[in-house]
Amino acid sequence: MNNVDKTTDSPPGMPIPIGATHALVPQQRQVLALPQDAGHDGAGDDTIDLREYWHIILKRRWSVLGFLGIVFMVVLVATLLTPSTYRASTTLQIERDTIQIVKVEGFAPVESPGDRDFYQTQYELLQSESLAWRVIAQLDLANNATVKRLLQPSPLARLVGMLKPGASTSKPGASTSNGQDMEKAALLRWFQGGLTIEPVSNSRLVRVQFTSRDPAFSATIVNAMAEGFIASNLERRMDATSYARSFLEDRLQQLKVKLEDSEKELVVYAQKEQIVNVDDKQSLIAQQLQAISTALSGAQKDRIEAEADYRQLQGNGGDASPQVLKSDLVSKLKEKGAELNADYQDKLQILKPDFPTMQRLHSQIGEIDRQISGEVARIKGSVKSSYDAALAKEKMLQQRVVDLTAQVLDLQSRSIKYNILRRDTDTNRQLYDGLLQRYKEIGVAGVVGTNNISVVDRATPPTSRYAPRLGLNLSLAIVLGLFGGVLLAFLFEYLDDTIKTPEDVERQFGLPLLGIIPKTTKGPPLANLDNPRSAFAEAYRSVRTALQFATDKGVPRTLLVTSCGQGEGKSTTVASLAQNFAQLGKRVLVIDADLRKPSMHQLFGIDGSVGLTNYLAGDARPLSMLKPTNTRLLICLCAGPIPPDPAELLAGPKMLSLLSLVGESFDQVIIDGPPVMGIADALLLGNIANGTVLVVESGATRRGYVRGVLRRLLSARAHLLGVVLTKYDARVAGYGQGYGYGYGYGADLSYGEAAKRLEATLTR
Repeated sequence: MNNVDKTTDSPPGMPIPIGATHALVPQQRQVLALPQDAGHDGAGDDTIDLREYWHIILKRRWSVLGFLGIVFMVVLVATLLTPSTYRASTTLQIERDTIQIVKVEGFAPVESPGDRDFYQTQYELLQSESLAWRVIAQLDLANNATVKRLLQPSPLARLVGMLKPGASTSKPGASTSNGQDMEKAALLRWFQGGLTIEPVSNSRLVRVQFTSRDPAFSATIVNAMAEGFIASNLERRMDATSYARSFLEDRLQQLKVKLEDSEKELVVYAQKEQIVNVDDKQSLIAQQLQAISTALSGAQKDRIEAEADYRQLQGNGGDASPQVLKSDLVSKLKEKGAELNADYQDKLQILKPDFPTMQRLHSQIGEIDRQISGEVARIKGSVKSSYDAALAKEKMLQQRVVDLTAQVLDLQSRSIKYNILRRDTDTNRQLYDGLLQRYKEIGVAGVVGTNNISVVDRATPPTSRYAPRLGLNLSLAIVLGLFGGVLLAFLFEYLDDTIKTPEDVERQFGLPLLGIIPKTTKGPPLANLDNPRSAFAEAYRSVRTALQFATDKGVPRTLLVTSCGQGEGKSTTVASLAQNFAQLGKRVLVIDADLRKPSMHQLFGIDGSVGLTNYLAGDARPLSMLKPTNTRLLICLCAGPIPPDPAELLAGPKMLSLLSLVGESFDQVIIDGPPVMGIADALLLGNIANGTVLVVESGATRRGYVRGVLRRLLSARAHLLGVVLTKYDARVAGYGQGYGYGYGYGADLSYGEAAKRLEATLTR
């Protein structure tokens, strides 16, 4: 940066009007264009700088350690004040087994093996109030001395109860019943508060645990819980069996009466309608119809066969019919007749027909023929009789079938209601038989009394305490304390919008950082300049070097040093820079222009009764008021008496004339200006000075405050050279000695070597 713009439009040393057109340097335009909210400077950068977070933690390390210590002590005290508790545990095995009162297909619920509803129900039953009251009553815990002792609050609980708002004891007028109810409710809450149900994953096991301050009492409670749960389960099963038996007894009695009524109604109706069933399938008439129908089929077959024989007998003339041919008598007669005819013919060749022997043979043959004719006639008559008998039988059976069919149809019409009554009777009989069978099965199951819950491991008094766990609690306290402390540190850092690091200056305001002045506590600030190897002296030498490169013409001849507020090290910076420039062989004049609270005469140890105020008021010439200091080539113009209106004096032409006058006699003029905010003195001085240096105190000056100062200076056309960050503590800021500027030069380095190394670092 340079002051070319300040000398282009005006003569050297002349002030530029505030409202005049003036070309700001790019750096000044950048400051004016900064956003209002300086807290979001990194909003456009998505990268995470872990080192910056680490620096924040280091900077706020005492907050982190303090929060950690508080949490650690609170947890430690709470752990030590908490009485020891002991947890006893027993393991139960729960099998899935259900009871069906009525076994009817399609109505009984089917549960899959993977259904968790059953086991979840068992877990809820283990935590139910009914089971808790059962154990309380079984062990008489309401009158148990151990329980009364355990119900007494611990010291920590009493302390918390005292601190709790609204805590009060019961009123004296409270009724006895209300007090007993409150005691029972407290006993139940305490009992259920110590009970823990822990299912074992991927198994049918569940752990029942109880925690109290007495190990033997915990084991007793857990074992009583297991026994009470098994007993209540058996009771529920017995109650279910008893209910099922009573239910089935009532139902059986109802069905028995209903069955008897239906059977009576069926019998009465059958008698009334004369319906007789041989078996459960057919009636008597139906059976007769079936038998007659079968006989009719046989009679029709016989009649057809007899008619066929009769027709055949008539068609063949009788002798050649099968019936005749099949007759043994006819066959024998024909054989005998054939023999007689053969004998007659043989003898006819010898004897005459009139011969008695021949006549006798002829008479025998005739008798045989008459017998054959008679037998054939008899056979014909027999076939005819068979045919007539078969025909008559068929007609009789047909008539009977017709009669029985009519009776069956009539019976069927009368059997509609009968069948309804019979089906109703059969249904009632089946229901009665089924319920009777189920009643007997439930009776047997109730006697057996199966149980689906068993104890795997009984509880024994624990030998080691369950809580509090000092190591675990302290470990958690350390973790939570560190985590909370880090969060608190980030919260403080977020709420703290002061200028803390050199990066804040460059990132927030776009101005070059001329130097970082470390915080010192070893005597007066200027006393540290006597040691050229001190960090304080090195820091101000680096500021001097940076000012030499601030413009292309070197350090501006007239240099204003101002600050945002009081106590930021502005006057110390002026005195230190003046001494450093004087050490280079320059004639240096320090003007104490802080007419409200001057301090240069105190720093240099000179008389400040007369000075700048006297000159501006017209009382004396400036050269007569110059005071030499202990440093060679360093002269000081003190402020003099404090005027009533410093801004009016500084705004006059004499101040500009003074700068022109001393500028001819001195190589470097350094003005110790007043703070910027609240007054116009610094703005007037910044307008007439060739360069302005702003001093900012690290960790104390707020960003918005600095931003307002910069805007006021730039609006007054002050030529800002940069910022000097004072009272910087690298360890407090979390950067170690990162900005030490040669704190650690060894004893073997001379002052000149250290200065050369520092200047080489800054020029890079």
